[in-house]
Amino acid sequence: MPQSLRSAYRDLLAKGEIKPDAAQAGAVEALSRLEGELNAAAEPGFGLSFLRKPKPVKGVYLWGPVGRGKSMLMDLFFDSAPVRRKRRVHFQAFMAEVHDLIGQWRKGDAAARKARFGQAKGDDPIAPTAELIAEEAQLLCFDELQVTDIADAMILGRLFEALFARRVTLVATSNRPPDDLYQGGLNRQLFLPFVDLIKDRLDIVAVRGPVDFRLDRLRGAQTWFCPLDGANETAFDALWTDLLDGADETGATLEVLGRKLRLPRAAGGYVRSSFNSLCVQALGPQDYLAIAARFHTVFLENVPRLSPTQRNEARRFVTLIDALYEADAKLIMLADGEPEALYAAGDGAFEFERTASRLEEMRSADYLERVREG
Repeated sequence: MPQSLRSAYRDLLAKGEIKPDAAQAGAVEALSRLEGELNAAAEPGFGLSFLRKPKPVKGVYLWGPVGRGKSMLMDLFFDSAPVRRKRRVHFQAFMAEVHDLIGQWRKGDAAARKARFGQAKGDDPIAPTAELIAEEAQLLCFDELQVTDIADAMILGRLFEALFARRVTLVATSNRPPDDLYQGGLNRQLFLPFVDLIKDRLDIVAVRGPVDFRLDRLRGAQTWFCPLDGANETAFDALWTDLLDGADETGATLEVLGRKLRLPRAAGGYVRSSFNSLCVQALGPQDYLAIAARFHTVFLENVPRLSPTQRNEARRFVTLIDALYEADAKLIMLADGEPEALYAAGDGAFEFERTASRLEEMRSADYLERVREG
């Protein structure tokens, strides 16, 4: 039998692996309540209880700034949850799968639908998609629930109504309270029923303690690695592994102006990419803004010293750094030189001095201390 969430949390405190935190304690109470209700729901009924429709189990929505331990708490809950069919997944990866299933339903003939979904009738893909998801998992744990894509926003209410109707229990972490999801989004009024559904079916718990535990790992750590050699590559890799703390690199796909931007090395709010992928490829400001909004920490590797003939690459690099800086994103760099040496001559080199100054600031303790709420 797995260890209870409360016991696992106490063990981490006793070992000194985490510090006491009142906000986390409130989340532990909410998740322990859910754990107990799931235990009770799994027990066989007696008497006439089989005549009564089981009461839906209320899930939990943990929100707060990055680094407060939300994902850690959800992982502890997931390990202890007394549910056989359960799944923990990053929300964006889940939604990519949902859109793929919807596409399969719409494009498939009767035989293809029957083979994938076990049913074939009807034009609406939401019900069969929800049915398939519910068959695979009765407990869904979503990390970093956020909504920036109108395609997601337009289907979430109906999809989750269908999931809840099939008795799926939901636990989620987010940087934002439900009322702030999809703020300023196109046709947001059509998204509001999903917000109401979340507030009705989940216990909303703020995890807003004063300590950013992720920042504790970065504080005092090297965040700028140069030159490009084996020792620095090893140290860069080690920091990436340490900050992921065992999380899988699930990858991420961002929708930008109708295009798909695929970032294969992503896990939660962390992304790792190369200079060639982000600055040699023909990306633009909207791509960089999407990356900055989606990820709180960016690992950028193999940044070369740029020659005068690489002015386009230098311009993209400047735009990327500006987007990350304005979003208070953390930047870990593996480069061939110090900031001022990366583009010393060429068209725009004078303007690059401002970027070099920003890069210096982004590796400072003061910059790392900035609080990023979203």
